Amino acid sequence: MLKNLQTASTTAQNTAVIRFTIPREEIQAVMGPAIGEVIAAAMAQQAGPLGPVFSYHYRLDPKVFDFEVGVPVKAEFKPTGRVIAGTLPATRVAIAVHQGGYEGLADAWGEFNDWVIEQELTPLESLWECYAKGPESSPDPALWETMLFRPLAK
Repeated sequence: MLKNLQTASTTAQNTAVIRFTIPREEIQAVMGPAIGEVIAAAMAQQAGPLGPVFSYHYRLDPKVFDFEVGVPVKAEFKPTGRVIAGTLPATRVAIAVHQGGYEGLADAWGEFNDWVIEQELTPLESLWECYAKGPESSPDPALWETMLFRPLAK
């Protein structure tokens, strides 16, 4: 279920990330370990996390995911191992909140993209998800919330 569809402007946010370019079917195998790794790196440097985990996708390709998994951090983050410093962009975005389990995200993105087009907005190739409420907040997936961000042409 989608809610809170709107447009807004984001401010740049420093991040700690691990970047992947992998076949789509490998995403579940890499996400969990990457999340643990970026959170541990941010905490080890007392740089964060300053907010929820996110995944930033550079482009849409049904077969290959070119994305990073990360957390917001303070500016002082120094690369360590696979974890590097990154930035979520300052940009105009369309935003929606998907309420429900992660298995519903593909349909939520389809519905969200339809809304973006209906609003006569022009989406850019990138997008990101912010996992605001997940398994760490409730065992009931119906209560999970994922924020969807779609950068827009000015």
